[in-house]
Formats: sequence, C-alpha cells, structure tokens
Amino acid sequence: MKMLAAADARDAFARQAESCRSSGSAFVAAVLEAVDRHLPLAPISSRIVQGWTGDPAAAAVALRVNGALHALARRGSPPYLAALYNGDHDDFDGAVAAALSQEDQFIADWIRHPTQTNEVARGAAIMSALMAFAAERPMPFQILEMGSSCGLNLNLARYAYRLGGVSAGDPSSSVRIEPQWRGADPPVAPVTIVAAHGVDLNPLSALDPAHRERLLSFTWADQPSRSRRLEAALDVAIAHPPQVHRGDAKLWLTQRLAERQPEGVCRVVVHTMFLQYLSDRDRQEIAGMIAAAGAGATADRPLIEIGLEWTTDRREVQLGFTRWPDGESAVLATCHPYGDWVSWRGSVPGARHADAPSDRRGASALVQARSAAS
Repeated sequence: MKMLAAADARDAFARQAESCRSSGSAFVAAVLEAVDRHLPLAPISSRIVQGWTGDPAAAAVALRVNGALHALARRGSPPYLAALYNGDHDDFDGAVAAALSQEDQFIADWIRHPTQTNEVARGAAIMSALMAFAAERPMPFQILEMGSSCGLNLNLARYAYRLGGVSAGDPSSSVRIEPQWRGADPPVAPVTIVAAHGVDLNPLSALDPAHRERLLSFTWADQPSRSRRLEAALDVAIAHPPQVHRGDAKLWLTQRLAERQPEGVCRVVVHTMFLQYLSDRDRQEIAGMIAAAGAGATADRPLIEIGLEWTTDRREVQLGFTRWPDGESAVLATCHPYGDWVSWRGSVPGARHADAPSDRRGASALVQARSAAS
C-alpha cells in the first residue's frame, strides 16, 4: 500500500502538468515535468512526497512544489533558476535540478503547508451567485467565509467586475475582474454586503511582506496579469483590512451560526476550493452543522451556502448552492479553478436543468457526496 501511495504522489506531477498546460500555463507544466524527472535530487522533499498520505491531487502537492520553486526564483536563488523564470533561457531540466539539489530543505519546509492562492478572480463566480439571489429577493448579505487565507475575497464588493455583458461591483476599483463568460448573462441586481468575516487556520496579512510574497509565489509565473491583480487586491486589503479570524473552521462556524441573525439579512456561508483540504469527518460535520442551522432559517432570516469546489471525481469545478428555508440545491455555473472563465448555467436560484450532471447539488450535498465517494 505504501508503494502505491508513493506512485500516486509521483504521478501527481505529470497529471498536474497536463492540467496546467490545458489551463494555459505551458511554463508551469514544463516546471512540473522537470520536477517529476529530477525529484530524487531533493531527498528530503522526495521522502515527503513519496510518503504522502491521502490524495496528493486534493492536497495540491505538485502546486506546493511549484510555489516553492517560484518563491526561490523570486528571491534570485539559485541564479540559474531565477534566469529561467526571467526568460533568459529555457533549460527547465538544468534550472529545476539545480534548485532541487541546492534548496531541498527550503522546498521541504514550504510543501508542508497548504497552497495559499487566495485567487480574487474566483470572486466573479461568488458575486454572480449573490446577484442571482438579490435579483430574486433584494436583501443585504452577511458573509461567513471558511478558508479565507488573506481574506481578499471578503472584499469582493470593492472590486470591479465584467460578467458577460453585466458590470458589477465598484467601477472605480483598481482590481478589475473580467472572466471569459459563457452562457447567458447573470441577473442584474445590486449586491449589498453589511458584514463579512472569515476564518483560517493560518491567516495571512496583506501588511506582512513575507505573507504577500507567499501569495505571489503561488501565482503562475507565465500569467503576470494574475500577479498584478493580486497585488492590487493586497493594496485594497491594506486600505480595508478583511476580518479574518485565526482558528478551526468548524468551531468558528458553530459559534457564528449560533449568533442571532438580524431580520431582513441573508446569511451566506461561502467556501472556494476549501473542502478538498478537509478530512471526511470534518466535511460531514460541517455539512451537518450548516444543514442544522438551515432548519431554523426563515424567509426573513434565510441561510445560503455557496461553494466553488471540485466535483467528487475532480472532473470540473462547480459553483453550487443550497439555500434555506426551502432546502433547494442547484449548480449555477462551472468555472475555471482560478476563475479565468465562468460557464453560467442558470439565472434563477433553484432552477433545474435537463442537462444537469450527477453532481448538480448544493455545496452541502457535495460535502456528503465527496465523503461517500472517498
């Protein structure tokens, strides 16, 4: 069994490289393919990868290594790796081999921690979902986000969006998000967020240079527009600090859901690319906790869970929801993992579609399905 796990972990680099290439990043794909060939040059890191427990794809092991290499390149060490990232040569094997052999301890320390992208482009999907609910029933939102990282998406109302033919958010914002839009435009409705709080085991701060650098290292080196957008969002976070609490998501959410919800305010639990990092038990407990809170929801104090997550088979990323008091679940869109495109499927919350895939359910239902499929 241990040898099988090791093979799965090593295979994660080739599979992630293929995914990166199909997502438009030939550079990161080439980096990961070079890692796959030369990982034994970093014995400490190699042992961590080969001994990985759980699903290496769900844990984004390959992207952790890619982030470590990008961090090293941004620091200029080793110089041959930095030169590769600067476009001075295309010797991926030589540069990656040098980094693996010279910076093994740095890479090993880096990959012990989850990825921290805090990709603000995913906010386009969340904003579209909020607009759909606001169009159906105008009501201000109270946001509770799990896995907030630096909390950049808690500031989603402070960004400017172009969602197909629809403009949303703050048109004067320096953070401009315009995914490739497929399908009908989302409903047009103003979104008012009266409160936004998040939680993370290890929250990052936009004010901390090391934290900023960690986030930037997880962007893809051949997609500079992502880095520029991230830097702009970090600047917004300095001006408008997100409220991110340090702690366990289950405990924090239990406390938040127990607080009295103001009448006429819609409470929304949000998570983006978060469930994959949880154990089966934690996913089940969070799903049950949200459903129990939903059982007490009313028309004047509704509860919605919105998730932007991989399906159980990692076939696609879906923007799904479950809302209470009616308990309806549906998928509003499929999306690029980093928000580059949104394929809108339905403009009316709770609408059912004849071409719906088997995972066309709300996020709570997907939590339970993911656990059952594991």
